[in-house]
Amino acid sequence: MKPVVYFSAAGFSILLSIYLFFFGSAANHESAALFVGLWAPTIIGLGIYKTLLGILDEMCCAHKRIESRQTKEIGR
Repeated sequence: MKPVVYFSAAGFSILLSIYLFFFGSAANHESAALFVGLWAPTIIGLGIYKTLLGILDEMCCAHKRIESRQTKEIGR
């Protein structure tokens, strides 16, 4: 997924948390709002983790291509 998806989901989590905090009708609406508000850093962390995994995958593929070129050059 693109980073904008993760930031949009985090923003939605924050807005939902604010809504629950001020307009919630349940007895524990403040606790529920805090719980939902804590989703935002988790979602952003997942986005960062996925981005880092993508970078690692690109680095590994590039390293394999470089190694294969070097072995071809040595074999000549």
